[in-house]
Amino acid sequence: MTQPRTRRDAFRIAGLSAAGLALAACGVQGQKAAPPKADAVQDYWSKQKKNGQVIFANWPEYMPEDKGPLEKFKSETGISYEYKEVINENAEFFGKADPVLRAGQSLGYDIVVMTNGIQLQHMIELGYVVALDQSKMPNFLANAGEKYKQRSYDPGNVHTIPYTSGVTGIAYNTKYVKDDITSIQALFDPKYKGRVGMMSDAQEIANFGMIALGLDPEKSTEADWKKAGEKLKAQREAGIVRKYYDQNYIDAVSKGDVWVTMAWSGDVFQRQLAGEPVKFVVPDEGGTIWTDNMLIPKGAANPVDAMMLMDYLYKPEVAAELDEYIQFVTPVPAVQDLLREKAGSATGEDKKALLDMVDSPLMFPTEADYAKLRTYTKLTTAQEQVFNPIFQSITQA
Repeated sequence: MTQPRTRRDAFRIAGLSAAGLALAACGVQGQKAAPPKADAVQDYWSKQKKNGQVIFANWPEYMPEDKGPLEKFKSETGISYEYKEVINENAEFFGKADPVLRAGQSLGYDIVVMTNGIQLQHMIELGYVVALDQSKMPNFLANAGEKYKQRSYDPGNVHTIPYTSGVTGIAYNTKYVKDDITSIQALFDPKYKGRVGMMSDAQEIANFGMIALGLDPEKSTEADWKKAGEKLKAQREAGIVRKYYDQNYIDAVSKGDVWVTMAWSGDVFQRQLAGEPVKFVVPDEGGTIWTDNMLIPKGAANPVDAMMLMDYLYKPEVAAELDEYIQFVTPVPAVQDLLREKAGSATGEDKKALLDMVDSPLMFPTEADYAKLRTYTKLTTAQEQVFNPIFQSITQA
């Protein structure tokens, strides 16, 4: 068994870090591209050919150390690969990629993994992402869960297919919190004053502010953002929030520095495997589902090889190997049965770890959980200039 890993051990989701704040504040320059026309997509792909190599840009610790899935792909197809762990944050990556792609130059990568959110939206709208060849996606079409074929940020998977997903919900330390927390209102409860952790990411806290008010982030308006901002501001001013966290919230809740916090499912699951007293829940009112997506950037030298690899990762046995390592939510439902089957022949700690994975809603959310999950607000560049200051003014005060 591999040791638990997560590419979020050190980096924020869809972040607006210091490196990305200036970019977000001034908006994104450039002309929006028209939606791809079928004839143009077909014409593009008719001119491409298999080159026997692919360059894959991903987040750190997001592929087994032995590169097992990539090695199998190489063995089965003859396509060699370069795997580069160069994506540390969406805003930072986009900030570097934008001037290169705008100048019509290549990033030097054939596959890039980005989280749904502001930066991915810009990549698509500015025409920086190649429209996928749907005829080269048999494994995806056969094995992806239906929910992963209906992503609101890329309807019809025109430009992206999911790599893996995770959930933003609530974690709490059962050593200090004896109640079964089920409501998002626990984050606003005065009895936890000074012991609540919130995320510093604008999109993350915006979602929870809106969900706490019974608003759907995916359908939200400027008026909704302001209402959510007021609720979050009142939470801060009442002294309920101990800190707005990037990633180290998981250490804080494990140690008891905070008792209740916004949390990402993969982080909590790994602490649970380590025996720490941390519980994760999707609030009754709802939570957030985020997805890291594979895409082919404009100017990629090996798009056919890239399509082949992206689709290859949707073979159930390959997806199972990948998910056993990274321990997030797989877009391939058959993985759960494959890991259960593997657990049947395993022994000792390996068997226990596999069964913990198979039975965990943090890796395999229930239908009831999925029904409560929402993605992020889709923003135009103009709307960003309203949205970001509302929530950044709270976390940076």
